[in-house]
Amino acid sequence: MVVLATKCYVRGDARERALDGLTAMVDDRIGDLDAEWELGVRHDDFPTVTVEGADAVAARNALGEQWGRITDAFEPGETYTGTLESWDEEGFVLDAGRPVRVPAGELGLGPGTPSQIRARFGLVQHLPMQFVYGEPARLADAERDRLYSWTRGHGRVNFNSATRASVRATINRAGHADDIETVERCGLLEGSVVCREGTDPPGILSNVGPHLPAELLCVLP
Repeated sequence: MVVLATKCYVRGDARERALDGLTAMVDDRIGDLDAEWELGVRHDDFPTVTVEGADAVAARNALGEQWGRITDAFEPGETYTGTLESWDEEGFVLDAGRPVRVPAGELGLGPGTPSQIRARFGLVQHLPMQFVYGEPARLADAERDRLYSWTRGHGRVNFNSATRASVRATINRAGHADDIETVERCGLLEGSVVCREGTDPPGILSNVGPHLPAELLCVLP
C-alpha cells in the first residue's frame, strides 16, 4: 500500500467529486501496468492505494513520484513530503503522517515572520511541501525553488478546498478565462491559478472568491 502525500479533507458531495477525480488520476498513472488497485482514505484524510500484481512495485513508485509518499519512518537528510498544517512565530508545521516542525530559520524564503512568508508566497493550508528531515528539519531546495518561481511571472492566485476542474469552471463563469494561462495542480484539493500579463491577481480573487468555499491567497510578482 502507498499513502499519498495529499489530503482529502472536504466532506459530502465535494468529497465524492474529489475522490472520483483522484480515481481517474490514479488510473491514468498506473492503469497500463499489470496491477490491480483499490483507493481508500485513512482516518487522517491521507488517501491510500492498495496495489497487487506483477507491476505492483512499479505502480507504487509511480504514484509516489507523482504525489509524494507518507511513510512511518524518516531518515536524516532524506527528502519527504508533508502538507502545511499550521504556522506560528516559530515556523511551519507539516503533516507527514506525524507533525514535522520546520523552524523559521530553516524556511529559507527570505525575511519576515512565518505568517508573512506564508502570505507572500500564497501558502494555503494543506499545500503539499517537500522537506528534508533532520534536527531541525528544513524546506527542501526544490521546494524553495518552486516557491520563488511563483513570485516571478505575472502573479498567481493559490487555493485549497477545491478541485482544479471546479476552480477552472468558476473562473470561466466569472468571465476570466482569457485572463489566466492555466490552473496548476499542487495537491488533490490545492492549486495555483497562473495569471496572464496585465491581469491583476487581487481582481481575480475578488471576483471568484465569493463563489468558492476555499482559502485564496495572491502571489504578486
